[in-house]
Amino acid sequence: MCGRYAMVTDPATLATEIDALDETWQDQAGEDGTGPHLPSYNVAPTTRVPVVVSGGGARRIRCMRWGLVPSWARDLSGPPLFNARSETAHEKPAFRDSFASMRALIPMDGWYEWANESDRFGRTVSRPRFLSPTDGGRLYVAGLWSYRRHPQRQSRLFSCAVLTTAAVGELKDVHDRMPVILPAERWERWLDPSVPADPALLEPAAESLARIGIRPVSTRVNDVRNDGPGLVTARSPGSSDDQVPGVGEQFTLL
Repeated sequence: MCGRYAMVTDPATLATEIDALDETWQDQAGEDGTGPHLPSYNVAPTTRVPVVVSGGGARRIRCMRWGLVPSWARDLSGPPLFNARSETAHEKPAFRDSFASMRALIPMDGWYEWANESDRFGRTVSRPRFLSPTDGGRLYVAGLWSYRRHPQRQSRLFSCAVLTTAAVGELKDVHDRMPVILPAERWERWLDPSVPADPALLEPAAESLARIGIRPVSTRVNDVRNDGPGLVTARSPGSSDDQVPGVGEQFTLL
């Protein structure tokens, strides 16, 4: 599962990094009332995030709601579909059209999972972990996208979901599911809508997993209102969040 992640790299930098066109300027407001994408160390479902798609022979970065809304949905009610199981997405009504021809890459600086540990009193508690590349680079996760036309207004809601798979290696100790991390050599085939989706592309890649480091972080990430680099600062297992430097600061571009 992936229910929270960090994405503070701006779309212009992403565009240079992956040879894409930054078109997020076209997506400054959402039908669902959300505003434009803002860099965040605490990205939660229903917020707007940069998503890489293919169109017109080029990679394009668009801004989409995290929580896929199928094109046939009557409204935005119901829980957000922010994750899709890679093993079954091709047969699920909400995801199968997107899996066939509307595939995406979702860039992340890292993601959060929660695992049990003992606190200083010996009690078992669930505390967050931050999983990210040890080289400071980005992760590009397999995703699906869709758009829904508003029945009354001339507007469309673009939305996306993260594909997950069974966790492997050390990641299994944190959670039984993980995002599908795609190495660069798989991007072109995954994004190309004219190419049938190949399940082999979604198999865990050893070279991608080898980059992932895991560290305990502050429980302040539990509250979506909290943001800032202190959320990803390492915490000693069993320690109080008060001992983590910087957890009280708010992230700002100024």
